[in-house]
Amino acid sequence: MRVFKIPDLRTPNHLNITTIITAPIQGQYPLHFSSLSIPDSKSPISKPTHVTPQSLQKSISSSQWHFIEHLSDTLTPATISTALYNLRTSPSLVFKFTQFLTPTTTNLECYSLSIAIISQLPSPNQSLQFIKTVINSRRFSCNDLFDGLVNAREQLGISNSVMFDLWIRAFCELKRADEVLKCFYLMKKIGVLPKIETCNAMLSLFLRLNRTHTAWILFAEMFRLKISSTVYTYNIMINLLCKEGKLKKAKEFVANMEELGLKPNVVTYNTIINGYCMKRDLDGAHRVFEKMKVKGIRPDTYSYGALVSGMCKEGRFDEASEILSKMEGFGLVPTAVTYNTLIDGYCNKGNLEMAFRYKDEMVKKGICASVSTYNSLIHALILEGKESEVEDMVKEMEKEELVPDAITYNILINGYCRSGNAQKAFGIHDEMISKRIQPTHITYTSLINVLNKRNRMTEADNLFAKIIDRGVVPDIIMFNALIDGHCANKNMKRALLLLKEMDRLKVFPDEVTYNTLMQGYCREGKVEEAIRVFDEMKKRGIKPDHISFNTLVSGYSRRGDMKDALMVRDAMLSSGFNPTRLTYNALIQGLCRNKEGHIAQDLLKEMVSKGISPDDSTYYSLIEGIESVDEFLENDL
Repeated sequence: MRVFKIPDLRTPNHLNITTIITAPIQGQYPLHFSSLSIPDSKSPISKPTHVTPQSLQKSISSSQWHFIEHLSDTLTPATISTALYNLRTSPSLVFKFTQFLTPTTTNLECYSLSIAIISQLPSPNQSLQFIKTVINSRRFSCNDLFDGLVNAREQLGISNSVMFDLWIRAFCELKRADEVLKCFYLMKKIGVLPKIETCNAMLSLFLRLNRTHTAWILFAEMFRLKISSTVYTYNIMINLLCKEGKLKKAKEFVANMEELGLKPNVVTYNTIINGYCMKRDLDGAHRVFEKMKVKGIRPDTYSYGALVSGMCKEGRFDEASEILSKMEGFGLVPTAVTYNTLIDGYCNKGNLEMAFRYKDEMVKKGICASVSTYNSLIHALILEGKESEVEDMVKEMEKEELVPDAITYNILINGYCRSGNAQKAFGIHDEMISKRIQPTHITYTSLINVLNKRNRMTEADNLFAKIIDRGVVPDIIMFNALIDGHCANKNMKRALLLLKEMDRLKVFPDEVTYNTLMQGYCREGKVEEAIRVFDEMKKRGIKPDHISFNTLVSGYSRRGDMKDALMVRDAMLSSGFNPTRLTYNALIQGLCRNKEGHIAQDLLKEMVSKGISPDDSTYYSLIEGIESVDEFLENDL
């Protein structure tokens, strides 16, 4: 095979095309090869048939990137690997060269050598960028890439393990938890341990993904392998314990930190304060807050913010406002998150006046309202039916250059659906799509519900079909909404087909699904069919609730089968459910329709003895069902 030789550039007769391409012209950047035009050229420039590792190395060293791009598809894995080895002390050049690597000219060795060399750069950013690209290409398995890195490390004589740490961190950034743990054990197998910073990144990932069991496995391994934990490590594990509600254990971890000579910081205490607030134990949160100060750790914005949030969740808004004032008294500036907590709390309480007052206050203090701020206010205005003010708030958002998110659109769509304005709801949905904001399950469920209410079930089915075509797997709430619509419209056949579709998509029905089907059958007087659904529900291991029993009681009562209705009531009691007002009203109405008013009055006495107050419909049924109103009034409780 003919070896490609770089021509002698010392004589004009041997002027190389690369000289033209790469030579600066009066301070300008070199021209890109594809933009060159050579007038009157009868013979096109031919690519070399073979490039030696030495010539490739020379081209990389002199940064002849346009020339390298020109010949990149003629390179071989062996040529690239040799050139990379020769450039092992130039990681910056190797990183630039990696952009010209293609699947057809490379193999595992090329990528492994590249990663090993680039990993020696002072900053990890470029290495992580390249490693993630290699992982996402899915050309190599986790095991193969690890073996490749081991070989590259030996070949290059690298003593440190930086490449492995970066490899794990790349998987962490890609949120690939299974591969992360696998990498850890592969490293352990060859006697190389990740740095504590890498272990912390792994623990953080497991915490974010709620992989708590995996986090504990890794933490135990770290302890066995004597990888020294830092304050950051303990803060992660304390956060995990607080999420699990194990606050006593979290405080033990703080004591353990101190025994090891690690000083808990403000993050440590903020995590525990937040844990108590999550459990609605505000007294416990205050105790930790005070202990923190005794330890000489000054509370920060997040310390106070956690207490404000906890107070708002408990509806203790006056105390939350006092904490906010104290916070400002210590020279701490509340964040948008703190104000949003108060605004959202007052919105949920229905106190729009106070919500808007805090919104104005935060703006006056130079704290910009966020999308979350507007979402809370828009939601509250929609619940109040103030559609014109909602539109004003949306315009204000746009004026402040805040881009509505999926939550904003879902609030708007749900609001218009609740008011029965299907046209407006679908208009908002179309706007959402045009702005490339992906609709969520909540979006689609709201739209299906508004179509259900307007008896537009064909359109609801068409929308459902489009959802599946878009690759969205409907959730249980969406299925239940559509089944409810068909049951309400007496299309039980379609409702049962949807139940089969749930099985196909592995979306498991719940008690709401079966209760809806039972109610559909009972509306049509087909109580036997409802009983079959009830039995299937139990076979699937779904426990009937009081709605299930009340549905059957109502079904039999409407049909006049009072013996069966009372038997269901007895079954309800034996299952641990107390009859409700709905149960008694259904039974009383059924008995009165059957002219059994005296038994109905006995049920009324039982109802009252159980602390259930009769309502107007109870009395109307009794008056209609007895022969003498005077008699009823005499016996009325």
